[in-house]
Amino acid sequence: QVQLVESGGGMVQAGVSLRLSCEISGRAFSGFALGWFRQVPGKERVFVAAISRSSAYRDYVDSVKGRFTISREGAKNTAYLQMDSVQPEDTAVYYCAAKNTPYPERVYVRRDDYDYWGQGTQVTVSS
Repeated sequence: QVQLVESGGGMVQAGVSLRLSCEISGRAFSGFALGWFRQVPGKERVFVAAISRSSAYRDYVDSVKGRFTISREGAKNTAYLQMDSVQPEDTAVYYCAAKNTPYPERVYVRRDDYDYWGQGTQVTVSS
């Protein structure tokens, strides 16, 4: 049984940095492409960042490019989202997602692409 557990959310002021973590268990970590999504109340869950199995390819939504960095660490079975210079519009519940894929270089940006999801972690940014 695959499980994703996010951590690292919280209430912060605009301009600071925050790092989200997502620990994955239950299946070989190296077989997953990974992504981060976010959701605010009353709206759909939307793509934030994605990383390929090999880490060679990454993609970001335009609004976070240059501020957020997605990474992965195989030794810890963990994905990260480094969030720098956070802004009030980054306030959301952040979800980690994993897709089992045979393609080491592909990234996935659609919500429906993903097979497994975490429970989410709240990030609240005040101005």
